[in-house]
Amino acid sequence: MLIKESDFKDKVLDHIAEDMCVAARTAPKTKGVDNVVVAIAKGDTISELAKKMMEIREKQGGSESFSRDAGNLPQASHVVLVGTKLGVLNINACGHCGYKDCESKPKESVCAFNTIDLGIALGSALSVAADHRVDNRIMNSIGKAAVELGLLGPDVKMAMGIPLSVTGKNPFFDRK
Repeated sequence: MLIKESDFKDKVLDHIAEDMCVAARTAPKTKGVDNVVVAIAKGDTISELAKKMMEIREKQGGSESFSRDAGNLPQASHVVLVGTKLGVLNINACGHCGYKDCESKPKESVCAFNTIDLGIALGSALSVAADHRVDNRIMNSIGKAAVELGLLGPDVKMAMGIPLSVTGKNPFFDRK
C-alpha cells in the first residue's frame, strides 16, 4: 500500500488547526477573564474572506496589503481566526487604552489588556503551527474581514487570521 501526502494533508491540517485553537484558548488571560474567540475557516468561508478583503481594499482607497493578501488567501486550505471581545477588565487607572479609567473608555473601544491577551493567544497558536512546520503568517487583513463579516460574533471587534498551507515554500512570505 502507498499513501500519498495528498491523501492525508487536509486531515492533518484539520487537527493542527484544532490544536492551534486549543492553544489560543488555553493561553494565559489577564485576571483570568477569557474574551478570546477562536474559529477555523475552510472552503467557501475562505472565499468569503478573500472577497470581503477586496471590498475593504476598495473602501480604503488602495490599501495594497488587502488585495495582496486576498489574492494569496486561496493558497490556504485552513484559516485560524483569533479575536477578542470588547469587555473591559476593570483595571482602573491603567491608562493603556488612552483613557483615565475603565468608566471613561467608550464601550466600542477595545481594552488594551484584551489586545495583549489576543497577542498571547496568537503566539500560542503560532507555536503549534511552528511545531508542525506548517506554512503560516498572521494577517490583520483576514481578521478585519472576519470582523466585518461577523464570523466571530457581534462582540468581537478585533481579530487576526492565520492562513495555513503545506507546500514546498511558504506562500505567505516573499509575496509581490
